[in-house]
Amino acid sequence: MRSYPRWTLYASLAVALLLGLLPLPGALQPMRPFWIGLVLAYWLIEDPDRVGLGFAFLLGLVGDIVDGGLLGEQALRLVILAFIVQRFRARLRFFPVSQQALTIGALLVNDRIVSAGLHLALGEPTLPWAYWAAPAIGMLLWPLVFLILDALRFGAWRRR
Repeated sequence: MRSYPRWTLYASLAVALLLGLLPLPGALQPMRPFWIGLVLAYWLIEDPDRVGLGFAFLLGLVGDIVDGGLLGEQALRLVILAFIVQRFRARLRFFPVSQQALTIGALLVNDRIVSAGLHLALGEPTLPWAYWAAPAIGMLLWPLVFLILDALRFGAWRRR
């Protein structure tokens, strides 16, 4: 396996955290893709030696602190996502990007179900229907996220 600079992992996750903080108009806010989940899924598929369940949990705690949400919610969501990706990594890794996108879409729907269940269990306000469009948007963004992170990981930007 080719080595890559460790900063690419941390920089991509920092960018994902920042993308989650970008202001959106009120109507588009519930449709925001789960950027941290997308980037984490990429690293779980491509570098499972550096990224695992503990990493996902810590990243989720950082995400909760940055977002100002319920402490532990994103951590739980990311650990569940990481567990599923790790479980099926051998298959996911060899899927074409289009099939990976469908799988990532299903994982993001599962994430929304977990989040909605947490909100329901804690008596939080129910989530708007537009909230369920975010997994489809994340699924459509997966090929772009995958290609950008692959280019960073393999250093394609240095060859020019």
